[in-house]
Amino acid sequence: MDLALNEEDEAFAASFRDWLAGHEHRPPAFVDLADEVAWGRRWQADLAADRWVGVHWPEAYGGRSATPVQVALYQSEYARSQAPQPVNRVGINLVGPTLLAHGTDEIWCQLFSEPDAGSDLASLSTKAVPVDGGYEVTGRKVWTSYAQFATWGLCLARTEQDAARPQQGITAMIVDMADPGVDVRPLVQMTGDAEFNEVFLTDVFVPSEHRIGSEGQGWTVAGSTLAHERGTNFPFKEQVVHETYLSRLFEEARSNGSLDDPMVADALARAYIELGVLRLHNLRTLTRLGRGEEPGPESSWIKLTWTSMTQGMAEAALLVTGRDPGSSTSGPWARQWLWSKAASIAGGTSQVQRDIIAGRILGLPR
Repeated sequence: MDLALNEEDEAFAASFRDWLAGHEHRPPAFVDLADEVAWGRRWQADLAADRWVGVHWPEAYGGRSATPVQVALYQSEYARSQAPQPVNRVGINLVGPTLLAHGTDEIWCQLFSEPDAGSDLASLSTKAVPVDGGYEVTGRKVWTSYAQFATWGLCLARTEQDAARPQQGITAMIVDMADPGVDVRPLVQMTGDAEFNEVFLTDVFVPSEHRIGSEGQGWTVAGSTLAHERGTNFPFKEQVVHETYLSRLFEEARSNGSLDDPMVADALARAYIELGVLRLHNLRTLTRLGRGEEPGPESSWIKLTWTSMTQGMAEAALLVTGRDPGSSTSGPWARQWLWSKAASIAGGTSQVQRDIIAGRILGLPR
């Protein structure tokens, strides 16, 4: 692809860069997660007021009709500014048209994974029984980000119990998180945060108009959602975030003398190379999006590349700052190291990504 930007794209990036420069986006120290979410709501409202949320959606829905290249530029400029990520990422990226069309500031969550259906999502057991005017949903979901703050949940539930294949008979629907049958229980991570939750659904009524797509077509909806999650907005943002991380690590290694350690130098060089590989994958994705092609199984390559890169960089950070993640000398890198352990699980485990690559790209037998 031609890597030179045209005048329109350059103007788009410059406009957003100027907007960020004119708006205070460095958050204060937070008391707890609720305080962080409250600040995040206000920050996202500022972005939305000037149509800097959901920029890829049509202007009629509050977006900017941004092209794939402009979306990548938006993600890059946003990450480079070190502004905190919008608190309602699920709403923006998964149910953005609905959110923007109605002009609300409601937070969404994703009710996909279950205790016995994480990597093997098709084995989910949450049931949606047809009743007059909709469905009655009962089941248990887990690893649900910000469910304790969400107004709505994008849920996968089984509407056909005896389908020939597990991927069949699943329906996507919108759950009202304020329903009395919804019980949200925060899960404290080893970082000390509780951004994830376990969600118990007991006889939750979902009206028929809250179904997304046709009944039994939830697997198709989920596949499109996860492909976009792994291969479009997320990796462009992560590329720039980690470019910033790596630059800071090199500076710290030079200042404390650890760059003279061959192990540190090798780890930083490896991180630099893996970040470059992610950048090339992102350019390939941008090429496909520019041609009007939807993200496909190739997004699993990107997810694997990102996982290896972010975990390797976190390990390098501990070599630079101190090998004990609980040590006072590790500073903020300790949390990054702890969080990086989730990278091979969140968004689909590395084993599942390899299975997708083997079966859908390489055509290998099962």
